[in-house]
Amino acid sequence: MAKLKSSKKRIRSNERRRLRNLRVRASVRTEMKKIEQAVSEGKAQEAREYLSEVASQLDSAAVKGIIKKNYASRNKSRLAKKLNAV
Repeated sequence: MAKLKSSKKRIRSNERRRLRNLRVRASVRTEMKKIEQAVSEGKAQEAREYLSEVASQLDSAAVKGIIKKNYASRNKSRLAKKLNAV
């Protein structure tokens, strides 16, 4: 267990960040699944709306350092590719 006051605070702040990161990553994954489901059902218009939201979420998470920039770019590209195939 940490003894220094700053170490204890660091543990608390790291836990808060970890939980925030988990929430953001989970919501991004959920939105990506919605797009894939809409594409598989042939709902192109609905998938387009989701794509703009997901792209925004991915970019935001990448800027904050929650996910890597290449991860965001790769997923946006893959989702757009799936959408264009419909």
